[in-house]
Amino acid sequence: MRPPRFVALGDSLTEGVGDPVGDTWRGWAALLAAGLAPADAPAEFTNLAVSGAQTRDVLERQTPAGLTLRPDIVSVVIGVNDTLRCTFDIHAVAARLDQVYAAFRARDAVLVTACLPDPGAMFGLPGALARPLARRQRAVNTVVHALSERYGAVHLHAAEEEWLTDRALWSADRLHPGERGHRQLAVRFHALLAQEGLVTGTAPAAEPEFPAPTRSASLWWLATAGTGWVARRCTDLLPQLLTLAASEVRHRARGTSARLDLSASHAAASALAALSGTEQPDAA
Repeated sequence: MRPPRFVALGDSLTEGVGDPVGDTWRGWAALLAAGLAPADAPAEFTNLAVSGAQTRDVLERQTPAGLTLRPDIVSVVIGVNDTLRCTFDIHAVAARLDQVYAAFRARDAVLVTACLPDPGAMFGLPGALARPLARRQRAVNTVVHALSERYGAVHLHAAEEEWLTDRALWSADRLHPGERGHRQLAVRFHALLAQEGLVTGTAPAAEPEFPAPTRSASLWWLATAGTGWVARRCTDLLPQLLTLAASEVRHRARGTSARLDLSASHAAASALAALSGTEQPDAA
């Protein structure tokens, strides 16, 4: 019997940013791969995730490449970068994820998914800036939850409060996990797969293998690569985010903030309904 094939799709989180090993990133997917099968017959692992990827990239680039590898297990963890773009459209996100999930399930691959905390909270943005991003991420998570259930995915609820409060899990940029955080993801995914009888290897260790980066090393990373990462996204998102923040302030002043929440919830429901051809009534 051949070892299992595991293919990982996604963005910088799955690429492993925040968990450096030598001159490259490792990350939760690589840690999980090492625990899928016994050490003497390890899983075949391919990481197709790319920093900055959006759902469009996963659908148009990573999925065709992943399908050619005929994986037994495929992880699709994506969506945060969509929320950071002025082109964000929950209908498009839902349609793309539906196509990706369907393509791999049609090949009988085990689908692994996760919902994630919103980037505004992780960045520590002021409320008027953070709330619009939170709504977007909730919409993405709603879609991921629903489609994961529809396609029978092994789904990890990673949008839990502890990810926002346990600073030890996160790297210097406050958006990507550090080694400890990546290991927590790997441990949790492994446990879920083990419950389904889909792993035969030993669970990844929860404790870090390497010492945490020093404060000076973290500051250096932020001043070089980290600053560039944020700047590239701010150029695209910031003008629209300021507009969204202004709308947030106006609605709070009028006491109508609930309308923004209702509109976002309706958009997610409408996006899911559109996939099944059922129209939703307009929100009040």
